[in-house]
Amino acid sequence: MEKLIEGHRRFLADAFPARRDQFHLLAERQAPETLFITCADSRIVPDLILQTQPGDLFICRNAGNVIPRAGEPAGGVSATIEYAVEVLRVRHLIVCGHSDCGVIRALMAPQAFTGLTSVHGWLQHVEPAWEYLGEVERNAEELTRHTALTHANVLVQLDNLRTHSYILRAIAEKRLQIHGWYYDILSGRIEQFDEELGKFVALAG
Repeated sequence: MEKLIEGHRRFLADAFPARRDQFHLLAERQAPETLFITCADSRIVPDLILQTQPGDLFICRNAGNVIPRAGEPAGGVSATIEYAVEVLRVRHLIVCGHSDCGVIRALMAPQAFTGLTSVHGWLQHVEPAWEYLGEVERNAEELTRHTALTHANVLVQLDNLRTHSYILRAIAEKRLQIHGWYYDILSGRIEQFDEELGKFVALAG
């Protein structure tokens, strides 16, 4: 806790005064262009990875970057997405999975998480990822299978997103684009799903 308190002291002494005008504007309204849906994993820091500033991203985080299908309860995720799209009118919606995801590890070896009833219940939202894998990927070695499942889970959540009528309407009106990303913690690089190629490709050189 002391580390957090000391960090806030430094923020008040250095960072906040340097951006006082920016925070003054943000105190009254926000107008982010992007909703960033990612995992709750502590190693994923969107503003660091993307070098964004306060007010740039509207962020929704949960274990496994899950998006419920229309009509399914999943905490405040659906409400957050609906607010971002319909009220804030974000132009881009990014679903970002990542390497070494604990939810994907739980999906691969649920027996290792015995007794965690909430975790097992949450896995229902990512279990369809298995259906997106071919036979070779299903039987690959652990790291390859984990990456393939993580990619597949991003596609599952994008498909879940498309079950919401307001998402389909926003896309049809050409005011919203949706994107599937995969972040590799070790290299720092992001891959984006290319619809035409049907695979994840490098986002940047």
